[in-house]
Amino acid sequence: MTAPAHRANPIPNILTGIRLFAGVVMFAMLAGAAPGALDAWLSPETQLKFGLWAFWIFVIAASTDWVDGFLARRWNATTRWGAILDPIADKVLITGAILGVLASGSLPGIALPCGLILFREFAVSALRETMAGRIELPVTLAAKWKTTVQMVALAALQLTLLWDAFGLQNEDGSPLSWQPAFESFAVFLIWFAAVITLWTGWQYFREARRQMQDL
Repeated sequence: MTAPAHRANPIPNILTGIRLFAGVVMFAMLAGAAPGALDAWLSPETQLKFGLWAFWIFVIAASTDWVDGFLARRWNATTRWGAILDPIADKVLITGAILGVLASGSLPGIALPCGLILFREFAVSALRETMAGRIELPVTLAAKWKTTVQMVALAALQLTLLWDAFGLQNEDGSPLSWQPAFESFAVFLIWFAAVITLWTGWQYFREARRQMQDL
């Protein structure tokens, strides 16, 4: 009698799917909170709430990036579908957050690093699609850390846009003493994330070139 086929626990893939959906919802809220986007339909207070909800959605969704991978390994529930969906969910979340932060237009010095991150993500995705079935490009440990740094940097950037929503200001409405330093730190983080992102992208293209030479 043939033993029944083992079915992987679906929870890790469900968490990945939730992260994918959350990325879309988060971007819609960040877009609604951006100045000039829906000013005719939304009050400033509602736009602040949209930004606040988007921030918490991003933080919770980003945390599932580690949780679903941990559970998949712990329960031996890794699947081919999960391996495909996980990087897609990460890219949707990161891209949505970058576009939403850029739409705010109030953080100088972030357009270039954000653009470099988007360029690398799309370039590597195109490389994987073009070379599918011909070469193997597994996700590296450095690339996983890259995603973590990106998420931390984008959470910090979103937080700098939400001082008013969190009530973080002096009684006269002026910024708290530590806020300019934190904003500079957030900008540094996104530049640091851009450098790591480009470096891991170069690693992928170098590995792709090496494998193509061996064909």
